Amino acid sequence: MKILFLHGWHSTPGGRKPTYLANQGHQVCNPSLCPDDFQKALQAAQQAYDEFGPQVIVGSSRGGAVAMNIRSAQTPLVLMCPAWKHWGDVKRLMKPAILIHSSQDEVVDYEDSVELVKKSGLDARCLWTVGKDHRLADEEALEALQKACFALVSPD
Repeated sequence: MKILFLHGWHSTPGGRKPTYLANQGHQVCNPSLCPDDFQKALQAAQQAYDEFGPQVIVGSSRGGAVAMNIRSAQTPLVLMCPAWKHWGDVKRLMKPAILIHSSQDEVVDYEDSVELVKKSGLDARCLWTVGKDHRLADEEALEALQKACFALVSPD
């Protein structure tokens, strides 16, 4: 599966989550997103999307906000602890999506994802509560990430 992975604020490409996906046999595009300028981060993500043509977009924290704000037609989204209240203009999801969030997140409030699901008119089952903290780098969260990608690309 072709996955565009958009990392979080002050994270870098090649982290645990995109590496996990690549090690599972997926083609992962993981561009560097400018931490200091949201518009530059959007431009880099848009260019990567346009050139790579992913089947699913994964956005982690600030990368979730970036994922919500690029022009990506109906490409499904997997948003991990999305920081949508802090960056970007988009406040509703208009495409297939699964949100993965830890109820113990110490950086982005879990209730932000509950609110996004409601505002977007998504079924409550689109919010998967897993993980031990904001990073979502534990084994349970990583397995949920892969399952979410498959669920959106092959929903049968």
